[in-house]
Parts: sequence; C-alpha cells; structure tokens
Amino acid sequence: MTRPEAETTGADGGAQARLLAHLTAAGYASVTPPVLQPVEPFLELSGEDIRRRIFVTQDVAGAEMCLRPEFTIPVCRLHRARGQGGSADYSYLGPVFRLAADEPDEFLQAGIESIGRPDIPAADAEVLGLALEGLALFGHAAPQVRLGDMGLTVALLDGLAVPPAAKRRTLRALAAGRPLDGITNAALPEDPHAGLLAAIQGQDPRGVRAFVEDVLAIAGISAVGGRSAGEIAERFLAKAAAQASGGAGLNTENRALIDRYRAIAGDPDTAARDLRSLVREAGLRHAALDAALDLFEERNGFIAARGLPLDRFRFSGAFARNLDYYTGFIFEITGGEGRPTLVGGGRYDGLLTHLGSAEPQPAVGCTFWVDRVVGAGR
Repeated sequence: MTRPEAETTGADGGAQARLLAHLTAAGYASVTPPVLQPVEPFLELSGEDIRRRIFVTQDVAGAEMCLRPEFTIPVCRLHRARGQGGSADYSYLGPVFRLAADEPDEFLQAGIESIGRPDIPAADAEVLGLALEGLALFGHAAPQVRLGDMGLTVALLDGLAVPPAAKRRTLRALAAGRPLDGITNAALPEDPHAGLLAAIQGQDPRGVRAFVEDVLAIAGISAVGGRSAGEIAERFLAKAAAQASGGAGLNTENRALIDRYRAIAGDPDTAARDLRSLVREAGLRHAALDAALDLFEERNGFIAARGLPLDRFRFSGAFARNLDYYTGFIFEITGGEGRPTLVGGGRYDGLLTHLGSAEPQPAVGCTFWVDRVVGAGR
C-alpha cells in the first residue's frame, strides 16, 4: 500500500530537500521512523476518535498496527528504542496516512522534535523560530501566528480545584471551541452502573479498555450504538471520575473565571498582564499557576530575543489542543484568517513517560504540512 517516500507527494523534490536541509542545518538529525506503528499509543494519547481516521491492520502475531497518522509519537518511540541519554534533536520528512473529509488520505509532513532539553522557554522559542524561518524559504513573509498554553490552562483549572471529570470535559470543550454551558456542577443522578463505576475508579485506562473489549467479545458484539469498546471504556472512566469527585461539572464562579480566561487575547506581553490581573483579582494562590505564568513571560522574552515580532503574534486563552499529550506551549501558523494550518506544534513533556520512559522528559516540536507550504508559497 505504501510507496517510496519521495513519490508520495505533489510537492516538488527540490522544495522538500530545501526544507529538510534547513532543519538539519539547525542541528536536528534526519530520521525516518517505520511507516507501520502499533496502534495503541495513538488511541491512548489522541483519543478513541482517531480510530475512525487511521488505517488499521494486524501483524503476524495479531497485534493491532496502523500506518503512521503523524510523526511525533513514532519519533519518540525511535528515541526510546535508541536508548538516547540526555537530549536529542530530530527532523523528519515523509508521508502520513489519515482520513480527512476534504484532503488526500496520504500526504507529506516535515518537522522537528527536540527531546530532553531542560531550557524549556528557549527551546519553545527556537522551535517557533525555525518554523517561521522554514516558511520564509517559500515566500511566507508575514504569516499569522496564534499562541496558546495548555500548561497555563491546566494550572488555572487546578488552581480553581475543578474536579477531575469536569476538568477533562472543560479541556475537551476548549479544544473543540464549544461553550461551557453543558458543564454544570449538579449532583449526578443515580447510575445503573454504579457498582461497575466504583470498581474501576482510579484503574489504568488500558486495563478498563481491555475489560470492556473482553466483555463485548464474549457477547459477540463489536460495537454498541456505533461506539467502539475504547469509546465505551472512556465514557465509563469519565463517569467513574465524576462519581468519585461528587460532581460532574463547574460551579458558577469557576465557570465565570474560565470564561474570562478564555476571552483573553492579544499580543503575548499584553496577554501576560491580563492573565496576572485575572489571577490577582480571583485571589488565586497556587504554586503551579504562578510557575506557569512565570514560564509564559520568560518564553515571551526568548521569542523577542530571537528577533521575532512578538507584538505581531496573538495569544488566545481559547486556543487549546485536543491531543491529550500537549502539556505547555502550543502554536499554529497560517497564511491568514480562515486559511488552513501551515505549521503547528507545541510542548509534550508527558509523552515519553506514556511510552514507557521511567522519568519525564521535556520535549517540544512542530510539523509542516509540506504540500500546503509549497503550494501556498508559489
């Protein structure tokens, strides 16, 4: 089903080589992770909904595999397989395979992943700078840059002591751009599965998923109401967390503060002042929130120090990623309002741990949609 990587895109080979040369010249060693990847990490870290958009098969032992739908997880798996100690920087260029309504299901991506660097704000600024320099190679002189911060968003929810189930639902609503109207802190109704929910509280999601899959397999059922076993397991886990916390959503005060945070937008320096004001006026005293604000301001300084036009970038409190592994700085770059993303990326400090690393490792990267970059730049 796959073809040699040089033949998998409409972008010309010279443009591909120019972009990859730009990334490797910055010290990011070129790697090519296998096209065939185990499906489990993508389901765990990107959510069960990705199953509908990836190409799944099995290996000779019957394990579920997929054609790589993106590069970050495969590069991190390669990093672990190599037993890399300390930090390492990688670049890549190749096809990914993902079903989308209006685009080809096989397309070319290039990008970088920086793993293990402890200088977090400087690494964030470097990745953003390399992304903009790469776009400039193709005539994108003044693209639109939108910034966000998942670490700051999560720290705010923790500072507000939002219950775990409500926290997850809130993050999902922010990522999807939905209002928070449905997330209310009312008592949960009596659930017919209360016994099961009590049993799975705090359990490993993989074990719960395997349990649901076994039960359905014994019953000879592949799906219920159009939902896969993984989706059913996720719903049970969310209900269990809500039951444990004694509430399903946000109280009125927290809802109002999150809406205020969501409305903060503008150049990053002005946004930093607005964020400080919000925290001060709300009377929040939370060490992780203070640290996230300090990191936000420090990153702004490193971005400006690289000579990047910080005042032309736009932070948005409403900007969030729906991939569970993003933990901090996030960004997307487009050619203008309403146009598709040319480059997107961010920080994912928890990903290596999810993949089996004994210790967390800081990591940040970005991805170029090569055909969009080259086509829009002509």
